[in-house]
Amino acid sequence: MSALAGLPQPAARSSGRPGFTVLIPARLASSRLPDKPLADIAGLPMVVRVARRSAESAASRVVVAADDARIVDVCIRHGVEAILTRSDHASGSDRLAEACVQLGLDGDDTVVNVQGDEPLIDPDLINAVAGLLTASADASMGTAAHRIASLDDYLNPNVVKVVLDASGFAHYFSRAPIPWCRDQPDTAWWESATQGIGFAPLRHVGIYSYRARFLRSFPGLPAAPTETVEALEQLRALWHGHRIAVHLADKAPGPGVDTPDDLARVRALLAAV
Repeated sequence: MSALAGLPQPAARSSGRPGFTVLIPARLASSRLPDKPLADIAGLPMVVRVARRSAESAASRVVVAADDARIVDVCIRHGVEAILTRSDHASGSDRLAEACVQLGLDGDDTVVNVQGDEPLIDPDLINAVAGLLTASADASMGTAAHRIASLDDYLNPNVVKVVLDASGFAHYFSRAPIPWCRDQPDTAWWESATQGIGFAPLRHVGIYSYRARFLRSFPGLPAAPTETVEALEQLRALWHGHRIAVHLADKAPGPGVDTPDDLARVRALLAAV
């Protein structure tokens, strides 16, 4: 499904698989883009657009977990389910853990975390990441990755990389260029890797599925030293022995919105549809 497909308000559909819940954390404060969840994109607040895209997946329920009543009010006006969570959560996963408690999600219930600044999220990607937990009984989490397309991205610390083990679980996440070829640390190795020869570097995509039992307990786990150094929260799960299954997507997701320039880019993409 194209990331730029039409954006109607469909009912959640069933695919014959166990249902899952999409939770969308939405925080009003943003240093780079104030009131980001409420930013207008082609006539709809961004958080509403994310929720409507998520509703095109096989999710049985889509809920926005907001830190401000203004977000909840906007969602309700547009027919999107939303709950108010505490405003002092340190991270999105903390907010989602509270949402699980409020919604009564527990045990092996599957929760998919769709970021509130991903208005072009592909519903098929949501389905694939949710399905990882059905396929992998020993995974506490699922996420996604795709092949890195450029050397600049491979070297960019703002592009998170992931290395997988033989079973397709995350071995490690890093902002560093991993894997690093000791014996050929130059563009020749990069060129062979991107042509499918050898071990291709993978870019991590920031979408997660969780077993609700694990998500509810996650905020209580001590932070991992690797998490603190890398500023990557998912490393806490690996540090404590939890497994993260990874879906390999065949393309990069649509652009997210972190800055005014990002917002202008997404508005232009949707205006061209």
